[in-house]
Amino acid sequence: MPDFRANCCTRYRYRYSECRRCADACPHDAIVLSDEGAALMADKCRNCGLCISACHTHAWTSPAFKPIDLLREAIKKPAWRLACEPSGCSGDAVVPCLGAIDAVWLAYMAKRRIPVSLHGSGHCAECAHGKTGEAQLKLNLEALEKLLEAATQGGGDDVPAPDWMMPVLAEDTRVPKVREKNVEKNAVAASRRHLFRRIFSPSVDKPVAKTEAGETAKVPEKAIRAGAYTLSEQRELLQIVCKQKDDRPFPVTFHEGLPLMQLSLQSGCTLCEACFRVCPTGALQIVENPGDWALTFQTDRCVACEVCLEVCQPRVLNAATSFDARPEQAPITLISRTKQRCSRCDRHFVSPTPEKTCAICSDDEDAFAAIFGEG
Repeated sequence: MPDFRANCCTRYRYRYSECRRCADACPHDAIVLSDEGAALMADKCRNCGLCISACHTHAWTSPAFKPIDLLREAIKKPAWRLACEPSGCSGDAVVPCLGAIDAVWLAYMAKRRIPVSLHGSGHCAECAHGKTGEAQLKLNLEALEKLLEAATQGGGDDVPAPDWMMPVLAEDTRVPKVREKNVEKNAVAASRRHLFRRIFSPSVDKPVAKTEAGETAKVPEKAIRAGAYTLSEQRELLQIVCKQKDDRPFPVTFHEGLPLMQLSLQSGCTLCEACFRVCPTGALQIVENPGDWALTFQTDRCVACEVCLEVCQPRVLNAATSFDARPEQAPITLISRTKQRCSRCDRHFVSPTPEKTCAICSDDEDAFAAIFGEG
């Protein structure tokens, strides 16, 4: 059975997160979501591996299905045949579902010019995993096309197009049964469209909470759980895929099937640091020295889990529709501020606006006034 690592899950890191990639990808309704993360119902799980492919933070793993191990074997061969187990097709490797092979895996093989053929896709209409497996396979192939497009655009007019060897879907001699209803697949597609809208227009789907004074509400301290930073093998592999000769740009557009994203920040940041505290990979960092404070973003470490967009209460943190994904770029400074000195406790602090006292001393003064009245 797949193993769940709560520390990597965005729903665990931020208890109000709406991420449901794994549950949407599961064709057997075997995943239960909560503000503690996710749980697997073993009696329903059929080991399709789709949750592993869908999760950007690598919260789901399986000792029986490790795509990185398949990759180590595949690069030793002149060609590689992947077959899905339910179809009965044969191959160099048999996987529980073709949709469980992510776009980064396929892109790495394509860049290495190792021919990959995918066998069994014609069986999706008959397969128990096909309810979402077919949509996940399509999503991964679309994401692969986005990477090839980025590699081509980054070359320029005077540079030859990349000679990637793209995977092919092997023909199925059987005539697949036509489903009577495609409600489930359409529901998954609608869910992904909704997520895309939520990323680029967050204020439309989730209004900003306001206090009585009209100020932006703060994220409760207990809503964010601390945890060690983790980075998936998929994201590390993507560094190789996005590497161009002569350090040329890799202009990729955002796609739900890729663990890639770049952030920008509009005016209105409250410096609450919630996005930094909730980030599971360390892509967002606070850089401080005695006189300055800055929030920085490292593209190389971002897996596009989008939890930072959810936790930002002013809704000023945004995802770029297109960006340069070439590796080893310098961190982006989203916002920086000069530290102020508190007139009461003499400590340094940062604030969106000039203040005489820090937040701690201001809270003390408010509490004193509430107890004893204004003096």
